[in-house]
Amino acid sequence: ILRENSEGLYAGRERSDGDAAVTERVITRAASERIARMAFRLAGQRRRLVTIVHKANVLRATCGLFREAAFAVATEFPKVRAEELLVDTTAMRLITHPERFDVIVTTNLFGDILSDEAAALVGGLGLAPSGNVGDKHAIFEPVHGSAPDIAGRGIANPMATFLAVAMLLEYLGQDDVAGCVRAAIQGVLREGSRTPDLGGTATTAEITTAVIAQLGRELTL
Repeated sequence: ILRENSEGLYAGRERSDGDAAVTERVITRAASERIARMAFRLAGQRRRLVTIVHKANVLRATCGLFREAAFAVATEFPKVRAEELLVDTTAMRLITHPERFDVIVTTNLFGDILSDEAAALVGGLGLAPSGNVGDKHAIFEPVHGSAPDIAGRGIANPMATFLAVAMLLEYLGQDDVAGCVRAAIQGVLREGSRTPDLGGTATTAEITTAVIAQLGRELTL
């Protein structure tokens, strides 16, 4: 799921007089084309399908511009198929037929919500990594926040952080090492070691130790 995360409703343009409040939704052609181009490049390495998600039937100006920009970029990638879905339909089909999707590209708020929904399909936010990727720089992190309510209790799931490291390695061209990190995580999960959010009893430290040990074995194969 690729989400344009520099504008949209999260651009911070808000005002209120105490009785009414207004948030401006900023969508630009440049940012829309940039995220769409990244989506089509990624899909070219996968199953060659990009789903452009919007609500242009209601948000005609902003979503209309995003949709128009994305389909314009699609013409640059003739080997990748482009389709469009309304965001509410996408939310439903992510639950009923998640396997039909390859790459989803959408605006900021929609992508924020859909990515958390998709995370639930694979075990929750404790298994969901993310990347903030620009033209020259990138930052990778788990989707979940800092979770201060469970700080120091040893029950946080570290696997999203490890998967974010795998994304970083892939960004740096270290696909083989990234594959080893993913294989190590899968190996630990297959053995049944899980933190409480996944129905287990293992601590953060125990999972970390197990993944490091499994990673050592993967790297020597």
